[in-house]
Amino acid sequence: MKPCISEATTMPSSFADDVANYADAGCQAMEVWLTKLENHLETASLSDTRKLLDDRGMTLAAAAYQGGLLLSQGEQRKVHYDHFRKRLDLCQQLGIKTLLVVADFTAQIDSTDLDRAQVSLRQAAQWAAGFGVTLALEFRARSTFCASLDTALALVHQCGEPNVGVNLDVFHYYTGPSKFEDLGLLTVDRLAHVQLSDLSGIARELATDSDRVLPGDGDFQLAPILDVLTRLGYQGYVSLELLNPTLWRANSKQVAEIAYTSLRKILGEPRPLAV
Repeated sequence: MKPCISEATTMPSSFADDVANYADAGCQAMEVWLTKLENHLETASLSDTRKLLDDRGMTLAAAAYQGGLLLSQGEQRKVHYDHFRKRLDLCQQLGIKTLLVVADFTAQIDSTDLDRAQVSLRQAAQWAAGFGVTLALEFRARSTFCASLDTALALVHQCGEPNVGVNLDVFHYYTGPSKFEDLGLLTVDRLAHVQLSDLSGIARELATDSDRVLPGDGDFQLAPILDVLTRLGYQGYVSLELLNPTLWRANSKQVAEIAYTSLRKILGEPRPLAV
């Protein structure tokens, strides 16, 4: 498994600053927050951005995230898919192989909505395939549907496209209705991305994204999950994603160093030798 840091962990920093700070911390891969990248490209060219990444030895492991694809209709659907196409092109240009997609089930749905979502996910996957991109469907613990790992996997299987898998966000896994046995449904070809975090001293029913803490600093039992991924033979990226305002107020360079040390420790990565 390969470690990376999500730019959500240092949200106030710019894309360029994140590249520099993560590289200085020893991390060679980052999960892109697409709005940051898009803001960066308002004043920097793609070629300059590629040079920035090459100079710092930085790989863009995945991009987060695209919404509005599964249930939108009419003009709203056109807007979302136009935005999606632009982001797919951006992923292709910068070698980003995985794009996180949020399932968008925020209201009660019926069988018609579910059918529409399945058709839309299939269409989105076919678009993404043309750009060499895999979609990672993210379940959300507070959604009215697709709130659990097993439901997300069912949608992926029903989609039937080879370039669609799930994003296993441990925060949503633990704070939603997922169960440990759901991990037994995972196959390595349907696990597209993993995000780690932890939670300390807060009831899961009350937890929000801003309560995420460094893995190993909280109550989540992460070792059994990582053992499952190891047995599966998962060799993709494991991203540390913390949307914690306390960290956002801290020095982003120091946050990157602490975050990467924490992630390396939980994954069992050896500390690099001092030069």
